[in-house]
Amino acid sequence: MASNWIVAKAGVQFIPPISLAFWRWLIVFLILLPFTFVSLKKNFAIVQKEYKKIFFLGSMGCGICGAFPFLAGQTTSVTNIGIIYSSSPIFIVLISILFFKEKINILKITGLFLCLLGVGAIIIKGNLSILISLSFTIGDFWMLASSIGWALYSIFLFYWKSNLELFQRFTLIAFCGSLSLLPFYLFEEIFIRSTMFNSQFYGWTLFASISPGIIAFSLYTVAQKKLGASVTGLTLYIGTIYGAVYGYLLFNEKIEMYHYIGTILVFSGVYLAQKDYEKKT
Repeated sequence: MASNWIVAKAGVQFIPPISLAFWRWLIVFLILLPFTFVSLKKNFAIVQKEYKKIFFLGSMGCGICGAFPFLAGQTTSVTNIGIIYSSSPIFIVLISILFFKEKINILKITGLFLCLLGVGAIIIKGNLSILISLSFTIGDFWMLASSIGWALYSIFLFYWKSNLELFQRFTLIAFCGSLSLLPFYLFEEIFIRSTMFNSQFYGWTLFASISPGIIAFSLYTVAQKKLGASVTGLTLYIGTIYGAVYGYLLFNEKIEMYHYIGTILVFSGVYLAQKDYEKKT
């Protein structure tokens, strides 16, 4: 999942944000379709029954969460993006409790708090004055919408049980995601900024399709089946850690002491959040 930050930092310099999101998910669909076409054809009756739910999942997980972070990066800081992105697991937990009666215990609450504390330490670089001086822009609202969209995707992906196999449903989710982005892509292409179909375009869209696309979304779905929506949502905090590692390896960003402290807090929080689940199973 965290490799998506690489795309957000470097890929959008060469490709318009909605264009990148649209082509990314269309490519995912085209990659998966040859492997799932026959089975989807056999299960066409199931597809007809579930298509509304699949379109909703595609619109949230691939549409909103595909384009909004790239749009946010144009007008807001990486610090603000990190803070608002870290709210997604909170929305997942709250919505799960309020609407789906998912139980929460002291270990999960403690884990959530430690995750927030760890991410916060990294975001403000161990300096409280940074938190006080933050200002917000339209990009922050794009990111807030993305966080809520991911929470809705995560919850309904878990609670809407499907008779389709994982990659069958994912193929359709990717298609619906690109379909939901199509009118906005065309508007961007005609009125804002056109896409240059060059080597940079093909390289970045293919990378975005495979790493934070097919691999990440598939593993996230598998994790949900084993851990539930709220616990799996907490693991998103780990993305902040990997983001720091990618920054160090690829963009010559320094790793400071607050990174190590934040990492320990985040991993401790995720461990506590899923510890009670281990005992029950």
